[in-house]
Amino acid sequence: MYATAASQLRTVRDVWRFAVSRFNEAGLFYGHGSDNAYDEAAYLVLHTLNLPLDNLAPFLDAQLLPEEKYPLLALIERRVNERIPVAYLTHQAWQGDFEFYVDERVIVPRSFIYELLGEPLTPWIEYDELVHRALDLCTGSGALAIQMAHHYPDAQIDAVDISLDALEVAAMNIQSYGLDEQIQLIHTDLFEGLSDTYDLIVSNPPYVDAESVALLPDEYRHEPELALGSGIDGLDITRQILLQAARFLNPQGVLLVEIGHNRDVLTAAYPELPFTWMETSGGDGFVFLLTREQLLGEIN
Repeated sequence: MYATAASQLRTVRDVWRFAVSRFNEAGLFYGHGSDNAYDEAAYLVLHTLNLPLDNLAPFLDAQLLPEEKYPLLALIERRVNERIPVAYLTHQAWQGDFEFYVDERVIVPRSFIYELLGEPLTPWIEYDELVHRALDLCTGSGALAIQMAHHYPDAQIDAVDISLDALEVAAMNIQSYGLDEQIQLIHTDLFEGLSDTYDLIVSNPPYVDAESVALLPDEYRHEPELALGSGIDGLDITRQILLQAARFLNPQGVLLVEIGHNRDVLTAAYPELPFTWMETSGGDGFVFLLTREQLLGEIN
């Protein structure tokens, strides 16, 4: 079919329609930047042809050169046959207004935490200038550390990951934003070996429970397993963070952690902790906030 497409399709509209049809036919799973075949096909076409990502219409009837059409059809075929997330095919991912390089060494950035940096935290951090040191645990591609640097330009930021592969990708992104002097990458397991204390700690750790890991769509199996699963109930790493975070927070310091769909399990396991559940575009059940004093039981 793809050989026939290469000889018969002529325009951007033709190839886009072909991609939508193949994506729908294959029953692909979407969750790495778009949620439907229509948008994902449009993005893949626009990116591959070096066109503005926000406006397909002016180019629909433009004819494609063979040198443009063949690579594009090859990417469409790989998306269908190999179930590779489109972000890995283009090596481009977006989180908010920020663009990041990604490949299969890191999960595709999709944390809700970026929505909460800056103004949403003013009830706990009155002024951005009060964040002098910050920590991003399980930094992956470095996306959250880079967005922290944007919101807290006076802060020195440590970005930690257990994966050297992930830190290599994070280094590329940090360099592309010119933040080498502000963000320090550290290869370690969570807090191990850290000696500084922080005004803000954020983490989007692995949080998928064992049963869900076994049922993940093929697209997610291209992501590093180390960055997804976290024990039977998905909270093994979150428990470690809760156990240790207070020692690494300054007075009035803030901890912000994303835990997926595990709110009920977490609150049942820690009934003594006064979690604040932050409102995000996905709802109020995915990211919690605790202060140092709350972790120590000094404030209820």
